[in-house]
Amino acid sequence: MSEIEKLKEKRNAIVMAHNYQRPEIQDIADFIGDSLKLAQTAERTNADVLVFCGVDFMAETAAIINPEKKVLVPDPEASCPMANMLSVDDLLLAEKKFPDADIVLYINTKADVKAEADCVCTSANATRIVDSMESDTILFGPDKNLAYHVKIIGKSKKQIIQVPEHGLCPTHHQISGWDTVGAKRKHPDAKLVVHPECIPEVQEMADHIASTDGMIDYCMQSPDKEFIIGTENGILHRMRKEMPDKRFYPASETSICPNMKMHTLEKVRDVLENMNNEVTVPSKIANRARGAIDRMLEL
Repeated sequence: MSEIEKLKEKRNAIVMAHNYQRPEIQDIADFIGDSLKLAQTAERTNADVLVFCGVDFMAETAAIINPEKKVLVPDPEASCPMANMLSVDDLLLAEKKFPDADIVLYINTKADVKAEADCVCTSANATRIVDSMESDTILFGPDKNLAYHVKIIGKSKKQIIQVPEHGLCPTHHQISGWDTVGAKRKHPDAKLVVHPECIPEVQEMADHIASTDGMIDYCMQSPDKEFIIGTENGILHRMRKEMPDKRFYPASETSICPNMKMHTLEKVRDVLENMNNEVTVPSKIANRARGAIDRMLEL
């Protein structure tokens, strides 16, 4: 039994890894998936300790949904640039300008910002959630590319006000149309499967657009054998491992999130040994954010 496995047993802990984590982190994880799925999965386990290998807002979401469990992060510096682009002050300022608007926020936001939302959404259900809101005007943030996906690809009839105007995921945003065309020329028989955080040009070229878990499901169910994947390249490890009979190629070789890669096996071991780097969300914020998450799950 490895040192990490022994510590997991000692602490009654599980390791949860986002799809973008390093291969070696995915290989020792008890569960792999997107942030909401991992947080919900944790709720159904008997573990006392959750070691969350992702970025900060994901660990916060896990802590909000699992208040009775201890949530630890191997590296507390692993933060999400896009989530940091939307502050509470920015959101409240936009709300003053559009007082009749409903607020729908991507789950990729910090806990204190989620607490101001009427509802949160994921990349898988964003269009459905937006369309289910009562108001015809939606304050939507922080990702402008996901907002494009909802309005243009999803054909939402709502007036979508992007907050902030510049919000984006740097890793997805740098997957260019040029990169994607090059990958398609190199692999002409491959289906192009991309994440809705990609730029509009790349979304328009795609054969399928989905969340990370949705991308995996699509590739599993598809009769096709080759796929170009437009998202953070960490997901390729899981795809190749779970579908060894299929071929997966990155839309961009440089689509790597440095923040997601900050967690290492050594840091996982150390956080289990020392039981430090706990993620906590003040109950007042957690309760309000949980309300926005629960509303999404009800819709």
